[in-house]
Amino acid sequence: MLNYLLFIALPYAALAVFIIGSIFRYRFMGFKVSSLSSQFLEGKNLFWGSQPFHWGMFFLFFGHLTAFLIPRAVIAWNGDPLRLIILEVTGFAFGLSALLGILLLIFRRLTNKRLQMVTNYMDVVVYIVLLVQITSGLWVAFFNRWGSSWFASTLTPYLRSIFSFDPQVDAVSMMPLSVQIHIVSAFSIIAIIPFTRFVHFLVYPVDYLWRRYQQVIWNWDRKDIRASRKHVYGERTKNN
Repeated sequence: MLNYLLFIALPYAALAVFIIGSIFRYRFMGFKVSSLSSQFLEGKNLFWGSQPFHWGMFFLFFGHLTAFLIPRAVIAWNGDPLRLIILEVTGFAFGLSALLGILLLIFRRLTNKRLQMVTNYMDVVVYIVLLVQITSGLWVAFFNRWGSSWFASTLTPYLRSIFSFDPQVDAVSMMPLSVQIHIVSAFSIIAIIPFTRFVHFLVYPVDYLWRRYQQVIWNWDRKDIRASRKHVYGERTKNN
């Protein structure tokens, strides 16, 4: 019964909450569909925590996505022992990077009084769930090695069965505890996205890739700007 709750009921509940909650928040609380930046309160420690965390999570996410979308290619790549070791070591390194980043971000939040004033309960939940997710992933990578191969061969069929509404939990129920924790925490992250800072993933500014460049007009002397005929000074402003 516990396996059905964790690996069938939880995934569908998480996906339903994610879809409905995201639509509701975007439509009725659109201004809050963003990550409230704390950089103006403290920026130095944010940089050293945010960079390794985001780069680590970025590569780990697309690594898992690759194993989900093209599992045969991953298994074929791992057919060579050297390539398998390179992939495993690289993934573990990015996992350590994400762990270092999240620990620095937590330390920053705990030691800065300004940040504590703007920290809410859901921020704490975000840090806890992320810490569990990253730690369990490193646990899996270190003690249950060659995860890229058995992810593609075992977890990918399970995940696809969820999306095809024919859940198959037999293989997952036999997985080690670390793997099960990793799966549960992943679906927990999906479930809390609409209620946390995670929601800014949905409005990532990808339009920057094709948007026209913005022209910035510096606030120089007003008389020089309006009297100049040079393009670099910008167009004459219409306001007083």
